[in-house]
Amino acid sequence: MFTLRLTASLLGFCLVACSKPAEPASAPQPSAETTLPAAAPATIKIGQTMPYSGPASAYSTIGRLEAAYFNKINDEGGIQNRKLELLSLDDAYSPPKTVEQVRKLVEQDQVLLIYSSVGTATNTAVHKYLNSKQVPQLFVATGASKWGDPSNYPWTMGFNPSYQLEGRTYAKHILENHPTAKIAVLYQNDDYGKDLLKGLKDGLGDKAGWIVKEATYEVSDATIDSQIATLQGSKANLFVDITTPKFAAQAVRRIYDSGWKPVHYLNQVGNSIATVLRPAGVDKAIGAHSIGYYKDPTDEQYENDPEMQRYKQFMKAYYPEGDPQDGLNAHAYALAQTLVQVLKQCGADLTRENIMRQAANLKDFKPELALPGVLLNTSASDYFTFDHVRVLRFDGKSWKSREEPRTVAEIEVK
Repeated sequence: MFTLRLTASLLGFCLVACSKPAEPASAPQPSAETTLPAAAPATIKIGQTMPYSGPASAYSTIGRLEAAYFNKINDEGGIQNRKLELLSLDDAYSPPKTVEQVRKLVEQDQVLLIYSSVGTATNTAVHKYLNSKQVPQLFVATGASKWGDPSNYPWTMGFNPSYQLEGRTYAKHILENHPTAKIAVLYQNDDYGKDLLKGLKDGLGDKAGWIVKEATYEVSDATIDSQIATLQGSKANLFVDITTPKFAAQAVRRIYDSGWKPVHYLNQVGNSIATVLRPAGVDKAIGAHSIGYYKDPTDEQYENDPEMQRYKQFMKAYYPEGDPQDGLNAHAYALAQTLVQVLKQCGADLTRENIMRQAANLKDFKPELALPGVLLNTSASDYFTFDHVRVLRFDGKSWKSREEPRTVAEIEVK
């Protein structure tokens, strides 16, 4: 039985495994370095970094839930009696710390792969290293477009819908619904923020001039009050908010308190009701738009949904200290199920190259809690997992979708 324990650098261990193989896709060429590192016969090690401390610590629940989910799989007998040991280390959302921890996981702990680590800048810091070592950097928990580049980085695959896809989605929605928009943008001054902004501008095309003001913030900033004041002074009537939870909550609250009333597009990584909107005040975010790809645990329409009921039963049994209404936990639930699916497809071939081969061979896979019509598909040439997203609107209680899922083809810049 797995026991969750969190120290300054170690979240804990959990157990899971693999079963029936799927049809193979092309994969990176094997080498001596890609075989399973020395380990107990029925155990494989999975490494992860997570911001258990620092400015993005709201995301730490992702690692805790994944540990709990693998514990559940282990209690059910594992997969073909194989066990997975998850080593989840704190990197405080600091790239230098990520490098230190990932090197430890690969070179000392000899993990088979790095999985679901949070942060664009932090994952970027170990991107080339992991590819040079031919260690899978699997289901990176960010939407940066760089995680879908199998030609140059065949050992890295993202999980979230790409930030550029998200930006193009907002652009298309703005063009369709706000033809007199004067747009102000706040974004984090790193690859994450710049990637989403690029998607927004690409999607706006010859209307990119509608953006009348941009402002940036650093992760180390205490507040974004001055940036909001600057953007408000631009007389913009639409605000695109590209921020992580701490700053997203500040933005929602500050905009409301200042009397500025723009149409608010809040990016998906900062739209959690539990960690952003409730602390800011849900009444302050009514009418905001975002995107989504999984069911909102706070949405009453899913109260009797079988998938939602199983999720909440899991939370009660395996992660009782977690908030079942936190969308980050719903996201992590899908992440954990997706890794289990890949491992099931691996069969007895638990080499690093087969892990990547099967990750690149997901066919219409639907994790529980994925929104209707939202499926995961990957191939050797397409490492982006999600090819559908939905535009959502916050009604003061939950994020609601009034539109059908938009495919990548519908949103692509022509």
